[in-house]
Amino acid sequence: MTPSERKNLQKLDDLVLNASAEELKKIQEVDSQNQMEGLSLYDVYLDSSSLINQSVKNKNPSRKS
Repeated sequence: MTPSERKNLQKLDDLVLNASAEELKKIQEVDSQNQMEGLSLYDVYLDSSSLINQSVKNKNPSRKS
């Protein structure tokens, strides 16, 4: 695993661990829908247009989209 992959996994872990109940429900919905298409939550997270990634960007206002 590359350092970049580890960094992304850590961000995803932090997102899930620090999510509110409402955010967890959204993450669960996205995960369930994409599992049917054979994608993992990590794959979806890496997609910059995904709801999960947008949530991370919204939580980090200092980062430019």
